[in-house]
Amino acid sequence: MTSGDFVTRSGDGTRAVRAGLPDPVKYEPTLPGPVFAAHFHLPGDPTGPYTYGRDENPTWTLLERAIGELEAPGQDGVTTLAFPSGMAAISAVLFSQLKAGDVVVLPADGYQVLPLVREQLTAYGIEVRTAPTGGDAQLDVLDGAKLLWIETPSNPGLDVCDVRRLVAAAHAQGTLVAVDNTLATPLGQRPLELGADFSVASGTKMLTGHGDILLGYVTALDADLMAPVRRWRKIVGAIPGPMEAWLAHRSLATLQLRADRQNANALAIAEALRGRPEVTGLRYPGLPDDPSHKIASQQMRRFGCVVSFTLPTRVRADRFLDTLRLVDDATSFGGVRSTAERRGRWGGDAVPEGFIRFSAGAEDPEDLVADVLRALDESAE
Repeated sequence: MTSGDFVTRSGDGTRAVRAGLPDPVKYEPTLPGPVFAAHFHLPGDPTGPYTYGRDENPTWTLLERAIGELEAPGQDGVTTLAFPSGMAAISAVLFSQLKAGDVVVLPADGYQVLPLVREQLTAYGIEVRTAPTGGDAQLDVLDGAKLLWIETPSNPGLDVCDVRRLVAAAHAQGTLVAVDNTLATPLGQRPLELGADFSVASGTKMLTGHGDILLGYVTALDADLMAPVRRWRKIVGAIPGPMEAWLAHRSLATLQLRADRQNANALAIAEALRGRPEVTGLRYPGLPDDPSHKIASQQMRRFGCVVSFTLPTRVRADRFLDTLRLVDDATSFGGVRSTAERRGRWGGDAVPEGFIRFSAGAEDPEDLVADVLRALDESAE
């Protein structure tokens, strides 16, 4: 049995622990340290894999191989490219695949930086259409598009769309499909298995899970589609540092452990919030009565660590956040330490002033739930 066969048949934990590791060599570490190099020894013709530090690095290679094994286990020809942030990865796909006169469909309720991306795409002569994630509304504006960009679950509203349905409609007219898989991670959802052409994500969030690095990646099964993405990375120099890449690969080993605890904590928080009269608009795809649960359960294997809800006023939301003891007021999500924030403070999301995005960490669930309920009680005074 080859190592590839082993990885194909292994469970999530085994795959995460062993993904991307090199073949064992006596006296060598199981995961080699980061390679810091701007250039490499290169006598004669440049025929080897490593020539210049902007093009390739051995530390990226191992990380990219690992992510590919998680995004598309058992698939041949998987190509992954690492980037220094999620937005670098998103931009690489958009700007490498689109040209003036093309049409792209973006989610109207996606990540708050997408409106800035829309402005830049429009300035380059690309027509941008938007529609909400829920109800597969992007189908209504899909006609003639070159690229469909899906974000499911959406951030921060947690709506879910039917990836298979959207992919089928897009491919029927020759439209490419990219899925932002940041919130789900490869352990929660595999867009390539659902038919998407690109799986794109911020590795800053749950994938690495410690809130200490910025990272992004793009994965696809078609090398021809990835060639312009690679070229874009080379042109703009959007490359990850070797230390960040090494830390990311090291962090993958605990992904399944973290994901299972954080998903369970998110569900516990969501269930605890259901009975609170001051909480409205509660969303978590893992709740059986959530509007997204039915389709999410058909395409997701884990429902994520993020819960969203709304408190009556901005003042109440701020008081709640100030009263929490185990939860940091921070703008990211997916870390082992729980975080929460009032999203309206940024001004980029169409959410109420009291809207809270809560990211469940890996604390003991009883402690976390108790802290949230206590903060709700005390913030009402």
